[in-house]
Amino acid sequence: MRDLVLYCKSYKKDFLRLKRLLESIAKFNVDEIPFYISTPSVDRDLLIDLLGGRGYVWISDESIIAANPHAPLGIEKTKSGSLSQQVIKSEFWRLGLCETYVCLDSDCIFIKDFSKSDFISPDGNPYTVIYQNKEYFQLAVDRGFAKAPEQLKAEGDRVKALFGRHGPNYYCPCPPFIWSAAVWRSLEEQFLKPNNMTFWDACTPSHPETLLYLEALLNYRAIPLLPIEQLFRIYYYDWHYFLLRRIGEAPEKLRANYLGLIYQSSWDLSLDYGKSPKSIPSKVLKKIKRFARYLQSYI
Repeated sequence: MRDLVLYCKSYKKDFLRLKRLLESIAKFNVDEIPFYISTPSVDRDLLIDLLGGRGYVWISDESIIAANPHAPLGIEKTKSGSLSQQVIKSEFWRLGLCETYVCLDSDCIFIKDFSKSDFISPDGNPYTVIYQNKEYFQLAVDRGFAKAPEQLKAEGDRVKALFGRHGPNYYCPCPPFIWSAAVWRSLEEQFLKPNNMTFWDACTPSHPETLLYLEALLNYRAIPLLPIEQLFRIYYYDWHYFLLRRIGEAPEKLRANYLGLIYQSSWDLSLDYGKSPKSIPSKVLKKIKRFARYLQSYI
């Protein structure tokens, strides 16, 4: 079993983004940390056509799902794509490949050299990305976009209540996530099994996987809590990107404090693979709204 691997669960719409991520890993992965990619089996041939077969180890989503003997057969087909993705990412530990994994999304990009020491402390325990997210919350309020932080705060309250914890809400809403198999195992043994649940039951739109992990760590202490801040600069929305670019932020400057950056695929559609299902009027309206938010960044 390895001490650390990189992992990304992807699907065909994101394969061009995944290719960009793979290229950045090949360029900056100083310690040659193994990189695992999982996709549905049906997408494997397309993955190889677009990315080639080097620089990663492919595994099927189906093998991760099957690694949980308590997961009902075909459970993934009863869930939305985004929810299934959350669960599959969280269940990767069950394959027994590593003690800790850095969970990436396809829209991640490394921008400078990275090594194991960025994710694992000298004593061998993983760091945990955990913070209160106040800077982004305040920025969103200042710019008139308070709805998103309100939703995150409500999520934090709901998941915290599941475990009966009192105190501040903590977050790590965006990748990379440094996830320990020991923490996931503690959630299994001390919360899921006693409540006759699987992670497929626990992870819902109201209880996202990132908060379930953090609450399991805070409550069961399977590993020491060694907190660090966000490893990548995340642009949550287009208005966020436009505003920070307006004040002079650029990839070459981000290297001073971040290992990488993320243009979230929910708003940056430039690398979507395949034909968009949206109508032409819908696309035009989206561009008009985006241009309005761009102009707003000057205010």
